[in-house]
Amino acid sequence: MVENTKEIKQLLEKLYKKYNHKKNIAPDPLQFIYKYKKPADMEIVALLSAMLAYGRVQQIEKSLTDLFTRFGQSPFDFVVNFNKAKRRTLTDFKHRFNTGDDISDLLILLKKVLNKYGSVEKFFLIGYSSKDENILPALTMFCHKLIDEYASKHKGQISPGLKYLLTDPAKASACKRLNLFLRWMVRDDDVDAGLWENVDKAKLIVPIDIHMSRLCKILNFYDRKSVDLKAAVEITQSFKKINSADPAKYDFALSRIGIVENCNGQLTAYCENCELNYICKNH
Repeated sequence: MVENTKEIKQLLEKLYKKYNHKKNIAPDPLQFIYKYKKPADMEIVALLSAMLAYGRVQQIEKSLTDLFTRFGQSPFDFVVNFNKAKRRTLTDFKHRFNTGDDISDLLILLKKVLNKYGSVEKFFLIGYSSKDENILPALTMFCHKLIDEYASKHKGQISPGLKYLLTDPAKASACKRLNLFLRWMVRDDDVDAGLWENVDKAKLIVPIDIHMSRLCKILNFYDRKSVDLKAAVEITQSFKKINSADPAKYDFALSRIGIVENCNGQLTAYCENCELNYICKNH
C-alpha cells in the first residue's frame, strides 16, 4: 500500500518535529496525566482519560475535569479505597454514553486489580508476550478478565456502559481509546508518558479515529471501507514500513492536522500550508 516510504517518512518526521511537544498537548485528554506527579496516579488518570476520550473535545475536557475533581488529590488512593461513600460522589457524573455508575463499576474492578497486582501494568502483563505479533492478544485478555470478573458478580450480565468503556478487540472494534491509552503508557517522548517499561512499543496498534482514518486514507495506508480493527492493523503495518520499531510514533503529530487545524477533508484556508497538501490534492 505505502509507496515512496522515504518521502513519506521525511514528511512524517517534519510533522513530528512540528507538533510533538508538550506545549501542543492541550486540548488532548493526555493533558490530564501531567497534572499529577506520581506514576500510580498518572496511570489511573491515563486509563480513565482514554476511556472517556470520545465526543467533542470541549466536552471531554469538561467531563474529565469534573471527574478528577471528585477524585481529590490522589486518583490512585481514591480507587484503592473505593467504597459506597465514594460511589455516591459519582452518582450524578455523566459523559455522553457513560454514567457515574459505569465509572463506579469500573473502579470496583480496578480496585481489585490494584490491590492484587499493584498497578494496571502488572495486570496487563499477564496476557503479554514478546512473541505476539502485536499488542492485541494482551489487550483482549485485559478486557476479557475485567468483563468476566464483573459478570461473575452480576449473574453473567454486563452493563452496556461498562462494555463501552472496555471495548472488546475480539468484536473487531478498532479499540481506538484503549490503543490510545497503551500509546501513552508505552511510548516515551515529549508527549507520551512512557510509564510502562515492559511492553515493546513495536507491538502497539495505531489508535484510529475519524481524523486518523481520513489522513491515513490520503496517505494510501489502507483501503478498507470500514474503520474497524482490521483497518487499524493494516494502517499499523503501513506505519511499520516507515518505522518498524515504533509504528505509533507519528500518531499524535499526524492527528493534530485534524484536531488542531480542523481538517475535515474539505478545502480550507489551512490547506495551502499543510504538509499533506500535495498528497491530498492528488488523492
